[in-house]
Amino acid sequence: MTSTASGIAHAVRAGELRPTEVVGEYLDRIARLDPEIGAFRVVRAERARAEAADVQARTDLAGLPLAGVPVAVKDNIEVAGEQMRNGSAATDDSERAQDHPVTARLRAAGAIVVGLTNVPELCLPPMTDSVYGIARNPWDRRRTPGGSSGGSAAAVAAGLVPLAHGNDGLGSIRIPAACCGLVGIKPGTGVVPASIDGTPVWGGLSENGPLATTVQDAALALSVMADAPELGTLGDPGTLRIGISTRQAQVGLPIDPQFVAATKAVATAFADLGHNVTSHTTAYPSWLGTAAVRSWFGFAWETARPLDRNRLDRRTKQMSAIGHALTALHADGARSRERWRSGAAEQFFGAVDVLLLPALSQPAPAAERWGRRDVLRNSLTSLKVASLFAPWNIAGWPAMNVPAGIDDRGMPIGVQLVARPGGERTLLNLAAQLESTRPWPRYAPS
Repeated sequence: MTSTASGIAHAVRAGELRPTEVVGEYLDRIARLDPEIGAFRVVRAERARAEAADVQARTDLAGLPLAGVPVAVKDNIEVAGEQMRNGSAATDDSERAQDHPVTARLRAAGAIVVGLTNVPELCLPPMTDSVYGIARNPWDRRRTPGGSSGGSAAAVAAGLVPLAHGNDGLGSIRIPAACCGLVGIKPGTGVVPASIDGTPVWGGLSENGPLATTVQDAALALSVMADAPELGTLGDPGTLRIGISTRQAQVGLPIDPQFVAATKAVATAFADLGHNVTSHTTAYPSWLGTAAVRSWFGFAWETARPLDRNRLDRRTKQMSAIGHALTALHADGARSRERWRSGAAEQFFGAVDVLLLPALSQPAPAAERWGRRDVLRNSLTSLKVASLFAPWNIAGWPAMNVPAGIDDRGMPIGVQLVARPGGERTLLNLAAQLESTRPWPRYAPS
């Protein structure tokens, strides 16, 4: 079964499908395909079947927006009764006592958590490997599905679940969505709870959001995560001012010509739909790119600091040490982040409603055990591939990936759409309009 989440929920509410049947079919598919993909750290087969039966027995089944929908949760938020390992042997191995608000909202809406997905150690790089295994891209298993929500993206792109949870601190929803040909949206600051106790994650840069095969499914999932039903109803975006930018955020790093061409083709499609499309030629400030890198290392130190260093990967130890030094020197990017948030981002954005830009700068790297390699090789690979995402985490603005074609390597191409705070519906409506005229493959062909 590879139905949409919206279609499954509708059929369950109508009595045409039972949650136990749906979950059983998806668990069978996971058992058959995931050993070659490595999307999941743990599959909750027995518990998921029991929870599906509980959903079937609910008296409010007919009103549940995600009735009977199997979902995957990224292994860095709490799922009651499960460990939360965050891709590391150094993390706490105790079972969590309560759900993260996002998990709780998914379950309250009728979804069943079938498993927790693989992430890179402490969710630091845009490649998904750890002591728990290497996640592989269903489009080409020699390549990574991206990161850090790589296991979630691989699960959706392989049809192992119709929906998955991810989170995005420096691109970690949009990167794997681009690598795997999915819709992935990072909401703006405060739209979805970031943590179980309300504290910001990664200095307020990290936000929870969905990965899906259709815009409608992404909108539905986001509406549940945000407890904002209006986000789940798509409509006419109106006539928008769209700026197309193909500039690099990091000086000296090229963007693959196929990715630039795909972005221009989407701009043409938007113009044909009646939007006012213009070239956005403003350069990113030179200090922004270094601020993103310094922030990245600072977050590595912040996340790794309480853990047993002897149980961390080589890369994580080195990143943490650099972050420690930067933090001690007050050079961790905090001042530059505030500068971008407090006016520079608005000045850069200019007089447009939506910014259109490439997603990845270079193709997805190989699926390998990157955590055992040194920090220099990891950092250079990460910057070459994923340098266009961080500005919108730093700003706290909504941004999403939308599929935009297939390259000559047979891999999906993604483009980013960015809007000002409160623009999640604008992005979703615009993406749905694009999907109606330029539909994409919902799953990896293999």
